[in-house]
Amino acid sequence: MFLADCQARLAFDLIANTWNAVVVWSLRHGPRRPGELRAEIGGISAKVLTETLRRLEFNGLVTRRSYAEAPPRVEYALTDLGRTLLGPIEAFGVWAHDHADEVMDAQDRAADPRLMRNL
Repeated sequence: MFLADCQARLAFDLIANTWNAVVVWSLRHGPRRPGELRAEIGGISAKVLTETLRRLEFNGLVTRRSYAEAPPRVEYALTDLGRTLLGPIEAFGVWAHDHADEVMDAQDRAADPRLMRNL
């Protein structure tokens, strides 16, 4: 049973946000600037990236470092805690690679009732 204050639920909530896992995975090779992250990730707005980085920082998964330069520079990096999520994220990626076609087939069948009758 997953109670509201269950530790497993906390973990699922961290992974459930699509961008959390994507940003954590993008930081796996070291500190990155927001522009670098957006270019690598693609399809994420500056606003959503900023919200995601703040959420990850709030949860202790990412650190933010500001440099006193002109123009100002900011980099984000995984904490030791954040690095512990790389294995589970990779496992989800392997699962998705191995089973994405099956999931998409199921979605197609559910979207077209005629396909369900042919089972």
